[in-house]
Amino acid sequence: MTDIVPIETIERRIFHLRSEKVMIDRHLAEMYGVETRILNQAVKRNSKRFPSEFMFQLNREERDEVITICDDLKPLKFARTMPFAFTEHGVAMLSSVLNSERAIRVNIEIIKAFVKLRKLLVRHKDLKKKIEEMEAKYDEQFRVVFEAIRQLFSEDEKPKRKIGF
Repeated sequence: MTDIVPIETIERRIFHLRSEKVMIDRHLAEMYGVETRILNQAVKRNSKRFPSEFMFQLNREERDEVITICDDLKPLKFARTMPFAFTEHGVAMLSSVLNSERAIRVNIEIIKAFVKLRKLLVRHKDLKKKIEEMEAKYDEQFRVVFEAIRQLFSEDEKPKRKIGF
């Protein structure tokens, strides 16, 4: 990896757990250039900065799901402790705990990735709303077109795995 982690790498490492977009401690430590153990020690020393809305420890089922999706996390299967997951706010707080130049720069890139994902979700909802408004305006001759568009949206809304991006 170069000095800064590419945003595409960050986006691949954002998972959906417990209705939150999170990053796993092992990935964060790798990006910050520290051992996972060091990252978790820093967090424990500053536990008041990390309430449950900022980070949580995975249970066995969540850990197994994450391992299934992300091959580089396979070593977690044999780890003595369960990994931690950090929300966007937890990642932001990490920059105050890991006070290095690299940590600050990587944090900025991670926050940009979270913001980009949020904007994509909003655009998707806005587009769907505009199409529904147009459908209400036009008559039967465009019904086939709107039905095809509706099918495309319903493919996006099919139940998906709760983990991964």
